[in-house]
Amino acid sequence: MELHLFTFDLALVWLDLAGVFFFAVSGSLLAAKKRFDIIGSLLLASLVALGGGIMRDIIINAGPPAAFTNPVYVVPPLLAAGLVYFLFSSIQRFTSLLTLFDAGGLALFCITGTLKALAAGMNPVAAMLLGVSTAVGGGLLRDITANEIPTLFNARDLYALPAFTGAALTAVLWSVGAFNGITAALIAAWVFAFRVVAWRRGWRVPLAVRGWHRSGGPFGAESPGRD
Repeated sequence: MELHLFTFDLALVWLDLAGVFFFAVSGSLLAAKKRFDIIGSLLLASLVALGGGIMRDIIINAGPPAAFTNPVYVVPPLLAAGLVYFLFSSIQRFTSLLTLFDAGGLALFCITGTLKALAAGMNPVAAMLLGVSTAVGGGLLRDITANEIPTLFNARDLYALPAFTGAALTAVLWSVGAFNGITAALIAAWVFAFRVVAWRRGWRVPLAVRGWHRSGGPFGAESPGRD
């Protein structure tokens, strides 16, 4: 039993670190596009990569957040800022990179956030909501700090919905005892693909008020989804 718990905790740490790295790269890429200096790049990478996890650990009362107690969590933002610093001049034409790395972080964090909430004794619905909050929280902080329209609230994009599906699948499979490494990989692949395909194809959800259209609001004003 103790070995099983140790293996589970170790797997969570590795998944968490992978998500931290993906989100950190997205933060450094945005910092580069905004022409921040290297310190700004590192700080924005740290904010997006660690913000959601810090919020999660505080909510589930897990003690000091893992980002402050485990030095290894500092490595992914440092690595991301360094990679973007040395490689951005050769990859800046690939504007989709930010979305791809962000989708990778979203896919992993919606799983780890849900799992940590379930392990802390939260019910599946609450765990799912915390998983979504963990996944989108860092990106929200990143966009606000960089003075961007938060992707979470962009009417022209799907962001929270892929995370909702991933967190819900994680909670359901955990509850029925079917969650394992294979199903975790499938869920992560599903969320990543959902997010990227929705972005490429321009999938959208209805606006907040029925009858409103993105081509124009009820008073002739430009809609939130119009370029």
